[in-house]
Amino acid sequence: MNEINEKFLPLGTIVLLNGGEKRLMITGYCVMDAEGASDIYDYVGVLFPEGTYSSEENILFNHDQIVKVFFTGFVDDEQITFMDELKKELEKDNNETTNTNTVFAQSNAEDNTQTVFSQEQ
Repeated sequence: MNEINEKFLPLGTIVLLNGGEKRLMITGYCVMDAEGASDIYDYVGVLFPEGTYSSEENILFNHDQIVKVFFTGFVDDEQITFMDELKKELEKDNNETTNTNTVFAQSNAEDNTQTVFSQEQ
């Protein structure tokens, strides 16, 4: 598997972004910036090896910004099923002419981020 070409990478994957000096660990998918609610980023991550000290340290980034994968996170059947469903929902959402069936299934009040999933209404 060519990790960089494989969207989305598993949680726990350690990456370096274009122009970056520090590695990041992927901690989530499809996150909106609370300040720019129209932008959805492919990933949320934290500095590696430091991790999270506060909610302001979450870093939002897109797959095309990744230039190197140092370590690929844990993958099992549950992860594979989740990724397949996530890709299907995102593809379905991209094919829709309206945004009426996008809902926010999970939110984190501590860091003002939301995980986005689609659902027909």
